[in-house]
Amino acid sequence: MSPEQAQTIALQALGWLVSNDELCPIFLGSTGGSAEDLSSQAADPAFQSSVLEFLTMDDAWVTAFCDTHDLKYDMPLRARYSLPGAENVNWT
Repeated sequence: MSPEQAQTIALQALGWLVSNDELCPIFLGSTGGSAEDLSSQAADPAFQSSVLEFLTMDDAWVTAFCDTHDLKYDMPLRARYSLPGAENVNWT
């Protein structure tokens, strides 16, 4: 996946997250961010990574997001690994 495609998915995830009245406060609380940070840092790949990391913590969130955007369920994690700061962990 290209970094540009990964960033597009991350921005879609951010929009989905912001529109979710239950999850957005949880995301802000877990990152220590503010509502202003959501718009001011949206273009930052590191922030986009944090959005995707949060989203991929729960299968139900991934499913809901992907169903909303007609994406395959593996796309958020693939996007996360295409952005800076991710390492593909091999547990074997």
